[in-house]
Amino acid sequence: MATRNPRPTEHDSDDDSYEVLDLTEYARRHHWWNRVFGHSSGPIVEKYSVATQIVMGGVTGWCAGFLFQKVGKLAATAVGGGFLLLQIASHSGYVQVDWKRVEKDVNKAKRQIKKRANKAAPEINTIIEESTEFIKQNIVVSSGFVGGFLLGLAS
Repeated sequence: MATRNPRPTEHDSDDDSYEVLDLTEYARRHHWWNRVFGHSSGPIVEKYSVATQIVMGGVTGWCAGFLFQKVGKLAATAVGGGFLLLQIASHSGYVQVDWKRVEKDVNKAKRQIKKRANKAAPEINTIIEESTEFIKQNIVVSSGFVGGFLLGLAS
């Protein structure tokens, strides 16, 4: 995002001068997650007792695990049911599947995914590094989250 620079410089002629703002850095500093769990000034969660931190992590983890389980079951049911209906329609003669074309399209999709994965590697590494640092700084909340997540998956 660019904003108009109100002060023209000596290099400015009739062209407008723009100052580039880094919105990603602004979002990192002012994001609600950073206000709760901290980033540069240390985690705020440390103000609470260890038991409270574990409960906070456990409850959020349980909710995430429960939702993950429900969404996963729904997605598996939809994909499996669709595949089952396709197979029934194919064997009944309603649908003819061109399996050579399907195989060609799947191979094309694999190549595109590999290309995109190679391009996205730096961003993924940055996310992994930030996540690792967050877990190290908030080990109590993180361990509560993992435990709650597993309980949520089991329920």
